Amino acid sequence: MDKALTKMAIEIGPLVLFFFVNSSHGIFMATGVFMVAVMISLAISYFYMGHIATLPVVTAVVVLVFGGLTLYLEDELFIKLKPTIVNTMFGAILFIGLAFKKSYLKSVLSSTLDIDDEGWRILTWRWAWFFLFLAVLNEVVWRTQSTDFWVSFKVFAIMPLTLLFSLTQLPVIFRHQLPEEEGSEQA
Repeated sequence: MDKALTKMAIEIGPLVLFFFVNSSHGIFMATGVFMVAVMISLAISYFYMGHIATLPVVTAVVVLVFGGLTLYLEDELFIKLKPTIVNTMFGAILFIGLAFKKSYLKSVLSSTLDIDDEGWRILTWRWAWFFLFLAVLNEVVWRTQSTDFWVSFKVFAIMPLTLLFSLTQLPVIFRHQLPEEEGSEQA
């Protein structure tokens, strides 16, 4: 299987399972399955990719903590807060990095993207704001809609919104792309 497709399946798989189990068995069973699926996805990621990226590990820790609280206290509030906390944390980390003239986005994605420092700065600002937007959006949806709607929203709105946002960043990436080195062109 192609590496990009494997990575996408690893990232989306637990969320899709969460959706289907919620629709047939409810939020608490879905939360338990989600927690197990996230851990399995980390193991598969390590097996296929040879490493586990930082963001999935952080997300997994938050899923386990808030999923555990959801199940232990039998209160769906905690699993609903998880996206707000993760997205706020990612946005805040990016903003803090920018305040110290660092692009943590570059630290995470530099092996994938070869762009100049100005491009990294622009992308970091944009992703920081996007993460905060997702946090606020999650808060609005879970506070105003049913649990089933919120679960569907996580799968069928957040993922497409993130993909669409990523695609809108392509002009910045292309504009700030570094020229290829001659050695890599000959290889």
